[in-house]
Amino acid sequence: MATAITYSKFGGPEVLEVSEVEPARPGRDQIRVRVRMTSVNGIDVKLRRGMNPKATFPVVPGLDVAGVVDEVGESADASIGAEILGVADGGSYAEFALVSHWATKPDDLSWELAAAIPTVGEAAFRALKHLDLHPGETLLIAGAAGSVGGLATQLAVSRGVRVIGSAAAVDQDRLRSYGAIAVRYDQDWVSEVRKVAPDGVDAALDTAGTGVLPQLIDLAGGPKRVITIADFRAEKYGVRFTGGDSGDRAWESLEQLSALALSGKLDLPIGRSYQLIDAAVAHADLESEHGLGKLILTV
Repeated sequence: MATAITYSKFGGPEVLEVSEVEPARPGRDQIRVRVRMTSVNGIDVKLRRGMNPKATFPVVPGLDVAGVVDEVGESADASIGAEILGVADGGSYAEFALVSHWATKPDDLSWELAAAIPTVGEAAFRALKHLDLHPGETLLIAGAAGSVGGLATQLAVSRGVRVIGSAAAVDQDRLRSYGAIAVRYDQDWVSEVRKVAPDGVDAALDTAGTGVLPQLIDLAGGPKRVITIADFRAEKYGVRFTGGDSGDRAWESLEQLSALALSGKLDLPIGRSYQLIDAAVAHADLESEHGLGKLILTV
């Protein structure tokens, strides 16, 4: 048996329990990983609250995995003892996790960054891939200071794209340090965007899901090059929602993102660290505070 965090009903952080579970064996193309660290994502909170009403209880939450390969499926290309980062198939708040998509962790990449990168990094990489941006184009990012938005900003700027990012006042300087034009979302941000992009923008990415799709569509001249990872009303506006289809992933990003982070070319702020058994505290902190950086659970 092994320790895992589980929940058997939807609700607040208090539904998270420390449990003993039987570690699953890897399938043909999977590896089993002894988890060193994982991170807390907003999607973990949404699922715990009941975003997926068809969930089968008990649920082990969590997506990000950084750890050591413990067992290898028949067709999986990995070696026992290898250090990896990836995304769990069935929950990562646990001593062991099954993983189908992973990359080798660079030796000098910290375990904290290895645990923080996969989910948010893949989402940022995938969104930019779908938008098919070219050097010289202008991209507007709503929620540019969040984990996904911040990584998307840096990736886009590194590719020669002009980025305008909306964020809180406290995050303006950090966005500018990434090379973006920063606007405050708590003010008349649409007018501010118009000032720096009077003809509108070429594309827009919504990472926050705060109901700004109509404004993004207007600024982008239509929904064709507007994409969201957070607003489930996307279809209503003719906007592409990316993230709901398990086949819609850019797993090739994991190796590239970890290499960029190792070289210092990608900044992903790490916030607080918690022991696995304190996952409920981490969830409560994420729900009650903003701008914490990535929250890490040490297993």
